[in-house]
Amino acid sequence: MELDDFIEPEVGIAVAVTAAVAAPPVRRALRKGAVYGLAGLLMARDKVASWAGNIRQRAQTTAEQATPAATAPAPAGAS
Repeated sequence: MELDDFIEPEVGIAVAVTAAVAAPPVRRALRKGAVYGLAGLLMARDKVASWAGNIRQRAQTTAEQATPAATAPAPAGAS
């Protein structure tokens, strides 16, 4: 690269970002952010799955309570 290339703003920004990302404290912060972000996503997924399971269970219970005659056996003397 020539000296004139470093004067361009795009190249200067790219060099600055590369230098910042190469620094150990920045890498550590990025890793920590990625770990906490992934943990948050996993916790959110568990909450949504639990919520969906509760809704399914409530719907199933409601359906069972709404149709007791269809699932109950007929009396012995009835035809």
